[in-house]
Amino acid sequence: MDLELGGKVAFVTGASKGIGRAVAEQLAREGADVVITARTAEPLESAAKQITAATGSTIVPMAGDMSVAAEVQRCVDATLDRFGKIDILVTCAGSSPGGLLEDLTEDQWMSSLNLKFMGYVRSVRAVIPHMRARGEGSIVLVVGNDGLKPSYWEMTANPGPVNTDRWDTLEKAFARDKGVTQDRAHELATRSIPFGRICEPGEVAALVTFLASPRASFINGAHIPIDGAQRKAIMDQ
Repeated sequence: MDLELGGKVAFVTGASKGIGRAVAEQLAREGADVVITARTAEPLESAAKQITAATGSTIVPMAGDMSVAAEVQRCVDATLDRFGKIDILVTCAGSSPGGLLEDLTEDQWMSSLNLKFMGYVRSVRAVIPHMRARGEGSIVLVVGNDGLKPSYWEMTANPGPVNTDRWDTLEKAFARDKGVTQDRAHELATRSIPFGRICEPGEVAALVTFLASPRASFINGAHIPIDGAQRKAIMDQ
């Protein structure tokens, strides 16, 4: 299926690794030019070179901190200066600490909210005026499944069970709070998913790319889980 993404310009946050990087590569494979952002320049530039070599699309690395409004606006303005438009916004930036309510500090809560929640708000606010002026555009917000399926040990917003560096950190936090080994934490996590495994970044990227495309033009305001029908209560021993 042609997703009609040739000539489109995408702006993807948190794209130096993990889900964001996979999304950027999948969009590029479908013919889009992609601006990728993250806080650290070196891995961002490395990702851009690798994706360009693999896809032939234009990938522009643009270091920026989505927890700072001026940084978000600078990156969006630079994208518009370079390409003249932004057709697609995909937000993936940010990670939050796993942990119990009584253990998470106020600084951890505020840091999580500032990047994971407000970072998304800032990105959307920066892009929407341009999309409204053009009368078109797609926005896909990649969020965790905790809003629909909360668990007591992931009290701040977190990505769902996806095989990234971030998931390793969450497994370690789960093991710490449950008083078990990380191998046992992994077993409990995968047991909560009928497929018996966690998701791969490319599986998320495939859905995001479709949702960002004109082929999904009548999907709007939807929250679509991609978690293998996970049942978090099963993670309790």
